[in-house]
Amino acid sequence: MRTGAPPAVKPVYIGPAGEPRLTLGWQVISWMLDWLQQPDGPDAGSMFRPTFEQARFLRWWYAVDESGRFVYRRGTLRRMKGWGKDPLAAAIAAVELCGPCRVARLDPVADGGVVGVPHPAPWVQVAAVSKDQTRNTMTLFPRLFSKRAVAEYGLDIGKEIIYSAAGGRIEAVTSSPRALEGGRPSLVIANETHHWLANNDGHDMAKAVARNLAKSRDGSARMLEITNAHEPGEDSVAERNWDAWQDISTGRSRATGVLYDSLEAPPDTVMADRESLRAGLLAARGDSTWLDVDRLIEEIYDPATPPSMSRRFYLNQIVAADDAWASPQDVDACAKPDVVVADGEAIAIFFDGSVSDDSTGLVGCRVSDGYLFVLGCWEKPLGPAGSDWRVDRVDVDRVVRQIFDRYRVVAFFADVAGWESYIDQWGQEFGDQLVIDATTGRSRHPVAWDMRAHVPEFTQAAEWFEAELRDHAIIHDGDARLRQHLLNAKRAPNRWGVSIRKEHRESARKIDLAVCAVGARMVRRLVLASPSWAKQGSGKRAGRVVGWG
Repeated sequence: MRTGAPPAVKPVYIGPAGEPRLTLGWQVISWMLDWLQQPDGPDAGSMFRPTFEQARFLRWWYAVDESGRFVYRRGTLRRMKGWGKDPLAAAIAAVELCGPCRVARLDPVADGGVVGVPHPAPWVQVAAVSKDQTRNTMTLFPRLFSKRAVAEYGLDIGKEIIYSAAGGRIEAVTSSPRALEGGRPSLVIANETHHWLANNDGHDMAKAVARNLAKSRDGSARMLEITNAHEPGEDSVAERNWDAWQDISTGRSRATGVLYDSLEAPPDTVMADRESLRAGLLAARGDSTWLDVDRLIEEIYDPATPPSMSRRFYLNQIVAADDAWASPQDVDACAKPDVVVADGEAIAIFFDGSVSDDSTGLVGCRVSDGYLFVLGCWEKPLGPAGSDWRVDRVDVDRVVRQIFDRYRVVAFFADVAGWESYIDQWGQEFGDQLVIDATTGRSRHPVAWDMRAHVPEFTQAAEWFEAELRDHAIIHDGDARLRQHLLNAKRAPNRWGVSIRKEHRESARKIDLAVCAVGARMVRRLVLASPSWAKQGSGKRAGRVVGWG
């Protein structure tokens, strides 16, 4: 257990920064203030007032580009339980039914630079895999619409469907993919997608919704997903959308138009420490001040509440799966993106190469303090762009040479599979600069390190890395690709201990940068233990033959 001073209350925010230049959001908020009322809680019946966070989300959700098209075609709002996802989603559905939810024209004088108009034929669906889940949103509408709004827009509010006098409607739909097929909704609110699984038709439902929205004539039909943190490994729609957003944010996918918005407790929140837990809850709740933090603490400390559930539902953290090698909280706590590795500093590097499927990675480790940083990553793009993809070997070679020009590389270990000729060339050209050989003995080589022949050594390195990560004794650059590869890695027990592996051979969830990170830390450890490093401040080996081979 880690103890000490409570962590800072600054939350982990995932989402766009700043303000959109063009947005309908300001008019949407103004319409809400005029026509909606608070549907529940102690302020029920008073004017509906989005919180600062909710208002910021609305401005981004209704952001438009220079042509007046929505920037985002789908979005995810992930927050802790009780934050107010359902009331906000209901308010958005109300705007889509009656309010200025579509672009009339761009106007620099208007708030947000956009003038909005109502949708000419609104059809809003509140979708979930059970009626109980749709009820969370649908039961809010009778109290959400003010009496003025009901009269003005001629609303007929039922339990599962709401009609407007103009012919629009809001309806609840549940997991019947065939019944959904063919509809033309203008907005779909996907409720609690962490419960949308294959065995309850959640996957098929999500696919049907996506197909229906893609048919909109003006391209403005969208889906907004509201969810708690998903459970990794369940393969829920929420997990799939999280993985998709990770691919987009790291550049692996060329897809665009996805908004992901989340507020999490700091990764170093210690649930066993009451003050640390309090700080984490305050961070995760943001400005949803109606949430009673003391009440949440008692719920978390109840023996009937599993810690993983507490992290997911109250701290809004995605917890590691049972077979995960690393946890998001530990990986994030070790991230130090502001650290700078200066030119000329001594580093050790590890290379894991591929040809067409797995990623090719290069990770450096500063010898002085063990700081890990990504030097290169070549990944197969998702979708059609990856159909005939091959790693650009010339570019990899260029980056390797740039690294040797920029830093003082004292050790370079490279897995040989598929890269033998390049590795031999690197050994010839750079071997005399290195403090230690990658392979010793009769098959000595300054760079080549065949992982297939070093399973015991790598397993031990993986165990050391895991222990150091858990103790927050590692620092890394916070690269999103490195983070994802570390979290993709699964525990792989073998006769020598626990190494790492992909979830399965054909998995698209790559771990190559995790392999490189483990390898780079291992190489640094070997450098520090080397007599050559201890004896020579310059790092240049005595007796090295220039032009190895």
